[in-house]
Amino acid sequence: MLIALSIIGGFLILTLGAEALVRGATTIALRLGITPLVIGLTIVAFGTSAPELAVSVKAALAGNSGIALGNVIGSNIVNIGLILGITALIRPIEVKSEMVKRDIPIMILASMLFWGLLLDGELSLIDGVILLSFMLGYLVFSYFSAKNTNDADGEVIEEGPKNPLLSLLFIAVGISMLVGGGILFVNGAVDLAKVFGVSEIIIGLTIVAIGTSMPELVTSVLAALKGQSDIAIGNIVGSNIFNILGILGVTAIVYPVSGLGFQSLDFIVMLAFAVVILPFAWTGLRIGRREGATLLIAYLGYLIYLVNQASTQAVV
Repeated sequence: MLIALSIIGGFLILTLGAEALVRGATTIALRLGITPLVIGLTIVAFGTSAPELAVSVKAALAGNSGIALGNVIGSNIVNIGLILGITALIRPIEVKSEMVKRDIPIMILASMLFWGLLLDGELSLIDGVILLSFMLGYLVFSYFSAKNTNDADGEVIEEGPKNPLLSLLFIAVGISMLVGGGILFVNGAVDLAKVFGVSEIIIGLTIVAIGTSMPELVTSVLAALKGQSDIAIGNIVGSNIFNILGILGVTAIVYPVSGLGFQSLDFIVMLAFAVVILPFAWTGLRIGRREGATLLIAYLGYLIYLVNQASTQAVV
């Protein structure tokens, strides 16, 4: 009963938090003359990734590297396969040319860097510093890009609170609710998975990854329904970049992250999802329902594979 309440309550808090974050962030973007795309790639993306950060650091400190690492790998797969797939099915997403030329390639390169650093079996303190350095470089790059591109290209932004301080309060409250709701959801989901004897790695790649990605799902779907495509896709791509460079960077600095037990297939799937949206977005600068369906089917196939693995482990 408590597990069910934790999962349901966490999801409701996530929904309210996502709404507050989107409203506050889009209003700040308008007032500062920053494009919604950059807001989606930074403030919204970092806000919705806050549960991943909390869960990964907590798991690493507790010695649960499988959950910490599986959370990031699984979340990046979920963000594209499940969340982008569902969002595009609900409403096709318009993609800016700078997203195709800049941010998606950066996401792909970050995925390759992550895999390369983990080839020795561990993300060390040095690896964490390297990842965080690239994260800071990306933030500086995004800031100057925003200063040079102050046109929202006609995208309609729903008005949020008129008072700037109230907008900041919306953002702060939204992020707090996303963190709290995300952790509540994950705790309930992990407890449920442990009842069935599922391993840490599988839990990290599935239950925890989906749970901590709930903010991205709710935020992107809400943004897409409001016609805010830049925030919808910027949230997903930005979250994937932040998950690797920011979250793993911080986690590895706090405590070394072991890569033992992970298969190359998990990294290949993560990289493949990152790569495949490049041609999807390039064609007509739009990710339509057909591409959304393809991403969702591919993710479900991967999920079925993981469930089969979990079933085999449970039997053994």
